[in-house]
Amino acid sequence: MDVEAPKDSDQRPAPPARGKAMQRFLVALNCGMLTLGTTGGPLLSRLYFSKGGHRKWLSAWLETGGWPLLLLPVAASYLSRRAQDPSALVVLTPPRILLAAAGLGLATGADDFLYAYGLSFVPVSTSAILISTQLAFTVFFAFLIVRQRLTALSVNAVALLTVGAVVLGLHVSSDRPAGVSKGQYWLGFLLTLAAAALYGLVLPLIELTYKRAAGGGRVVTYALVMEMQLVMGFFATAFCTVGMIVNNDFQAISREAQAFELGEARYYTVLVWSAILWQFFFLGAVGVIFCVHTLFAGILIAVFIPVTEVLAVIFLHEKFTSEKGVALALSLWGLASYSYGEYSDAKAAKKKAALDALVT
Repeated sequence: MDVEAPKDSDQRPAPPARGKAMQRFLVALNCGMLTLGTTGGPLLSRLYFSKGGHRKWLSAWLETGGWPLLLLPVAASYLSRRAQDPSALVVLTPPRILLAAAGLGLATGADDFLYAYGLSFVPVSTSAILISTQLAFTVFFAFLIVRQRLTALSVNAVALLTVGAVVLGLHVSSDRPAGVSKGQYWLGFLLTLAAAALYGLVLPLIELTYKRAAGGGRVVTYALVMEMQLVMGFFATAFCTVGMIVNNDFQAISREAQAFELGEARYYTVLVWSAILWQFFFLGAVGVIFCVHTLFAGILIAVFIPVTEVLAVIFLHEKFTSEKGVALALSLWGLASYSYGEYSDAKAAKKKAALDALVT
């Protein structure tokens, strides 16, 4: 649980203390959680709205409301440290990093609300493509904040993702869910884009926080990452809780459950599993940033666009229009362009390292 992050020439943390096997396990674990959250979270959130749910703040609250689940692994990590050293610290994270995590949590809470409000007016299949533009925002903000290098292929990917979003915006009439006006659709469209932009900013800020935590020789471990996510989840949920109180959402839950098209029991089942899957998403995202880097997290989120599209068509019976097909193709093209650029850079770096080793 206290495995350290890997480091490379880009100032990544030092090699894992327990070997490559544990590092690969953590990468696989976090990629798996991010996969489940990326595909399952949006589907359940949209199912809530399509079957009679109307509370935007409640939907936003569910995106981070599963943060208490992290108390178990955090407590297990502490007990493990305590068994080895009775004087072990209860909290690994320094106060200034906890303060940064609290700020990131508030930003995440705002992002949750933007996304939930947008998803209430647009289909999952459209929302998934719009969220793919997050990669473009992540590339831009990673360049500004953590000095991630931009290449021609990265810029090409950003351009293609942007054009894909524009294609969707030009054909709103064939995409609107029943009962949603054109104005509401456009509001949902713009809010979803805003959510993508804001989370594209949050991801590199998380990586920057890891680097600040590593300052002064401090080791950044996976346990510290979970503590940070716990704090972020708490403050994001607190932000949305205030919104729920102001909007009287707590009083409306029982009435909404009784009127839910799938029945009262399934209403609460949707809420619980939505909270669990969204927690997988956020923990998986910060874990991938810890194990690899920010842009890889953005890539994985974009990779599962077609999976989310297909699941929305199968389970929610959404229409897959020609415009969505074109936008999806542009998104995947942009993703392929970026992935090839990353692969080429990694291959070139490996070859250079081998040549340098031969020279020395």
